[in-house]
Amino acid sequence: MLVPVVAAAIWFGGIGFLVLVVLLLTLAEVEFCQLVRRAGFLPAVGFGLLLLWLLLVDAQFPGWGLSGPGIAAVLLASLAWQLLHRERSPVADWSLTIAGGLYLGVCGSYLIKLRGISPDGVWWALTAIPSIMLADSGAYFVGKTWGRRKLAPTLSPGKTWEGYLAGIVSGGFLTYLLAMAWTRVAGTEIRVSALHGLTLGLIIATVAPLGDLAVSMIKRSVNAKDSGNIIPGHGGALDRVDSVLWAAVIGYYYVIWLAA
Repeated sequence: MLVPVVAAAIWFGGIGFLVLVVLLLTLAEVEFCQLVRRAGFLPAVGFGLLLLWLLLVDAQFPGWGLSGPGIAAVLLASLAWQLLHRERSPVADWSLTIAGGLYLGVCGSYLIKLRGISPDGVWWALTAIPSIMLADSGAYFVGKTWGRRKLAPTLSPGKTWEGYLAGIVSGGFLTYLLAMAWTRVAGTEIRVSALHGLTLGLIIATVAPLGDLAVSMIKRSVNAKDSGNIIPGHGGALDRVDSVLWAAVIGYYYVIWLAA
């Protein structure tokens, strides 16, 4: 149900896409803070959200020059808050406040930067972001049917090496087909090509699952199965964006470094 909304937001770009990214990552940041609270920490969610929003708005409007003074202000204000409201572990609370907003904000900003690449960012975004979804689908179905060897049993018991390898194959092949389709739609003047789709799909399918395992590491440390229940049957927003954030970073630098 979320896929058509995401695809439409990518297609139209602009403020609509920014709003969708802000909404999803705001939910993800709240879920992150709720998770670490289960371990007894007390991150200041307001400062984490301010840092997140600052980084996302700066990616959309880099000419405003918000990042320098904004990040400095959030760092100093959040540290002053901990000095005035010291709880059981103020250093850890402050660190987690910054870590959540920084991780989601920096990586999330690449969703906006990828879509903003001129002149064909829309096609790159429509290639890189679905790529990890295609890889995840292949990994899930093969892993569930034939998976035997656990990939990371202490972090994500359901993941297997068979599923992971199937994800790489399916991610590469299906992204190849996806990029080929975009060239048929948009014409050969766009930089997206079937070869770029194959290469990008293989890289994303190989590396981006680490984003999923990173969130699993957080959840396992607090004995949580899902980050939230905002999406019935699929967990929370953080569960949905974990690998997508890595795909956005990989996709952006692939385009800048290898497809220019």
